[in-house]
Amino acid sequence: MVMKMVGVCSMGPLSWGRFKWPGITGIGVLYLLLLSTCLGQDTEDWQYDECKLSRSGPPATIVAIDEESPNGTLLVENMQINGVAEGPDRTISLSLRDNNGHWVILDASKQALYLNSTGRVLDRDPPSYIQSIVVQVQCTNELVGTVILHEVRIVVRDRNDNAPRFQQPTYYVAINELTPIGTTIFSGFWGKNGATDIDDGPNGQIEYTIQYNPNDPTANRTFDIPLTLFGSVILRERLNYEEITRYLVIIQANDRAPYPSDRRTATTTLTVDVLDGDDLGPMFLPCTLVGNTRDCSPITYRANILELTDPVSVKVNVTPPIQAVDQDRNIQPPSDRPGILYSILIGKPESYAEFFSLNRTTAELLLLKPIDRELYHRFDLVIKAEQDNGHPLPAFANLQIEVLDENNQAPYFLESSYHGYVSEASPVGTTIATNASLSAALSIIALDNDVEELAAHEMPTRDPHLEFSLDSYSTIFSVSATGIRRYLTLLQPLDRETQDLYTFTVVASDGVQQSIPVTVTITVLDANDNTPAFANISYSVNLYTDVMPGETVLQLSAVDGDAGPNGQVTYRILAGDQGHFLIDNNTGIITVAAWVDLTVGRSYALTVEAMDNGPEPHRRSSITTVYIEVLPPNNQSPPRFPRQHYSLEISEAMRTGATLLNLQAMDRERDPISYIIQSGDPERHFILQQMTGHLVLDKAVDREYLDHYTLVVTASDGHPDGTSTATVNIVVTDVNDNDPLFDSSLPVNLTVIEEQVHAYVGQVKATDPDLGSSGQVHYRLVNHQDLFSVNASGAIRTSAPLDREVKGHYDLIVEAGDGAVDPRRSRLTLSVTVLDVDDNSPIFTQPSYIISLPENSPKDTVILQLKAIDADLGSNLTYRIRIDKLDQEISQLFRVDPVTGELSTLKVLDYESLNDPEPTYTFTVEVLDTGGTMPPGLATISVKIMDMNDFPPVFTQSVYRGMVAPNAVKGTTVTMVMANDSDPMGTPAGLVRYKVDQEAYPYSASIFDVEEETGHVVTRVNLNEEPNLQFNLVVVAYDAGEPVKENRTLVEITVLQPSVIPVFTQEEYRLHLLLDGTAHPPTNSTSSLTAPPTPNRLHLLLDGTVHPPTDSTSSLTAPPTPQQTPPPP
Repeated sequence: MVMKMVGVCSMGPLSWGRFKWPGITGIGVLYLLLLSTCLGQDTEDWQYDECKLSRSGPPATIVAIDEESPNGTLLVENMQINGVAEGPDRTISLSLRDNNGHWVILDASKQALYLNSTGRVLDRDPPSYIQSIVVQVQCTNELVGTVILHEVRIVVRDRNDNAPRFQQPTYYVAINELTPIGTTIFSGFWGKNGATDIDDGPNGQIEYTIQYNPNDPTANRTFDIPLTLFGSVILRERLNYEEITRYLVIIQANDRAPYPSDRRTATTTLTVDVLDGDDLGPMFLPCTLVGNTRDCSPITYRANILELTDPVSVKVNVTPPIQAVDQDRNIQPPSDRPGILYSILIGKPESYAEFFSLNRTTAELLLLKPIDRELYHRFDLVIKAEQDNGHPLPAFANLQIEVLDENNQAPYFLESSYHGYVSEASPVGTTIATNASLSAALSIIALDNDVEELAAHEMPTRDPHLEFSLDSYSTIFSVSATGIRRYLTLLQPLDRETQDLYTFTVVASDGVQQSIPVTVTITVLDANDNTPAFANISYSVNLYTDVMPGETVLQLSAVDGDAGPNGQVTYRILAGDQGHFLIDNNTGIITVAAWVDLTVGRSYALTVEAMDNGPEPHRRSSITTVYIEVLPPNNQSPPRFPRQHYSLEISEAMRTGATLLNLQAMDRERDPISYIIQSGDPERHFILQQMTGHLVLDKAVDREYLDHYTLVVTASDGHPDGTSTATVNIVVTDVNDNDPLFDSSLPVNLTVIEEQVHAYVGQVKATDPDLGSSGQVHYRLVNHQDLFSVNASGAIRTSAPLDREVKGHYDLIVEAGDGAVDPRRSRLTLSVTVLDVDDNSPIFTQPSYIISLPENSPKDTVILQLKAIDADLGSNLTYRIRIDKLDQEISQLFRVDPVTGELSTLKVLDYESLNDPEPTYTFTVEVLDTGGTMPPGLATISVKIMDMNDFPPVFTQSVYRGMVAPNAVKGTTVTMVMANDSDPMGTPAGLVRYKVDQEAYPYSASIFDVEEETGHVVTRVNLNEEPNLQFNLVVVAYDAGEPVKENRTLVEITVLQPSVIPVFTQEEYRLHLLLDGTAHPPTNSTSSLTAPPTPNRLHLLLDGTVHPPTDSTSSLTAPPTPQQTPPPP
């Protein structure tokens, strides 16, 4: 580092020191800057005062300058530095340091500083941001070599040179019309979203105001900005969406420059959309406003209902349909829009509520029960519409209901046909007149005897409320909707020159029956709306001096499309004829006047007028110019057609080869003439015979393809300029050569809901390009006329309720025919699918079921599979047991699976525990369509509990014993066995039978048997057995249950010895019964029975059977007999 001291004081320390260390170069130079004086220096060293400021005050010089000041602006007039910077006596030298951007220029001689802004602008604002300029004026003391730096700070003052600028081109806010006054509706200018101004200080401060908008004069009084610095917009007046839906508020932003005249401004538009609020109630439609208010005129709805009509089969039609809408139609979001509820407020007669009700949401008028017209002829009701959110402003309308006689008669028209007239100049909405003078309106009257029966020549007094429909031209004419007399009005302008006659049919319908169609013919009267028009603006003709007086010069033709006098053209020469030419007023033929000698070189310019013969004030005319040059005779005049224009009509059915017109031309020199068609027949439908000039039809024409031709024909004699032309206008007239053609864009696969009368099925449309009645299309149904109908416009409806379950599809053939005497027809087959409605209850495959359920069947045993059928489509069948208070037990015993229809048990049933000898459970099951509305189908189920033979027969003894005499005869009872069965008595399972087991003891079974029902063991044969023999017999007891159950017992039979068999001595004995154990003597002399005592008990033989005594007292005794010894076994 090099340190250099430029000058020092002779003594004393350094007063001030300043060091500068340039870090970029790495080399530091220390400048020791000496102030004006050194401490302790002699005041007489004047040379040290050079470069010092001669003024007092701060060392830095501070000045201010406006931005955008011009180049050369004086910054500092004099730096007031001691010393002379110029001239021979110079003591100091001045220069600038740190003059970044070279914004400052130094004039050393004057010590003045100037602004240097050549080619640029001193801009304090962005993007330059020059807010101050700092430079150093370096002063070098040439006497002592010291250097002093004087700082100059130039402050750039802001000028209001920038206008505020909005950040967006426009601003938007939407507010509800119910917003209270004083509400801040927009604060979007706050922060950086509003206007900005890059100026400084007040010049950059923004305030907002609302300005008057001539395109929206109410905006500035409706809104306000009270706090201008914030720019928040508040509401000053109440909003009304129904009056104003949008405000365009002009917002002005201005800065706050000190002087108002210097302030700059910017504007933007704040669009305020007013949202609909719920401040209005409903209104009935249609609404006819009262004057300039928003109030609707009172409306009366009307309906007719046939007496004794079944409410199920009719839909009451109201004209016009009852409908109310909320006057606040644009409440957002749509989900916040209230619904409309309808009701009948009051009515006469007071019993109206028994017959009518109004659907709360659809306003459909419902008939509750049939009305007897003998009791009620009319109902006058007041209906109310109100919002479903409790809005306190309802709307009211009248409803008149006429009770009509039973609809058994079709409407009819008073006239068999109608003829109307209308001018082609009539505006839309004109009523068709009944005469050509248009003095009276055409009225069409249709009557219905169901509404009012009239005597002959009696006029109706009541509107039958019939619906009229046109079979065609419904876009051109309309029929008034109500009234006894109906009027036709015009829906669009007419042009007679395009079509001068309209023929259509009108049908009247009462909603059930239709009238016979009546024909209406409308004649379009001509208005003088066409000007006669020449084919050319001007014509040029050459005449020769040898032309003969009266010879044709030219035939002019002007065409006027109007009819009658309006289309009749009259010609006259207005000027230029000089008395040398004449014109026929009717034909337009110009001829040479008599006794006129034409001079070679003479020329004429005839002004010819064509005028129609319409009413004087409304006549139309046009003019053309005919230029005539007179030439010397050269024997080369061209052939000339007698007329310049020909017109003819031909039928499109005309045969080919027919001669249409003779176009023979005349040639003065009688040169041979040849003819050709020059233009107008590109497809060569016509031939012009070259030599004769006969126009012949060569190819058939089709009016529907092209209905007119304009032929330009030429006649030539072969000489130069020996050619002339004529125009032939050919109009092709119509014949009925086209079948009606159905519109293929309309669908042919149609659907209709079953069980509806007059339900809309679909639309057909056919067109016929022929004209007049040949182009008028009528429709009829070829099949299913009893189920469907088609009206004149091609709308197809049902004429009877359809039943999809009977037939679900129809191929409906529609025929379209034109109105010609010999009509042409075409057919279209429509595929009509009948859509299902829930109109059938499910039906079980059986009306009743009888089930035998074996007792003790396990729980959840499926005992029956129920099956039901619903003729409707998409049915979701659910099965269940119909339970009432008396059948609660059923729900504990059985259940039905709701989906499969399986009937099963819920518990085990025991036959023996039931009280009924024939236990049966009878209950009802039902099946219903879950998503349907029809009643359920029903079936009866009887479940009979069957005894299942739970118990086998049980013998009362394990072993039975019996005795029999050795010589007992066949059939002798030996003993009796008895078995009991715990199954219920009277049932097969409880009925016990007996039989002998043949296999156990075959021999015993061969001589003994058991009676099946009584259990008596008897001998099968006469016995001849030895005494004391013992036989074993196995007896089986069995029941008749299912399965059969049985039990066995052993019967031991002993053959007695004859000695132990008592023998009676008498055939008859009389005795007293033993009472209380005492034997009473006989009442007569008959001896009592006695028997000798024996060591054995006395046995009693009854019915051949020996019975032992039942107690110690013998009731019978026998006399003693010799004891017999039994034989050995």
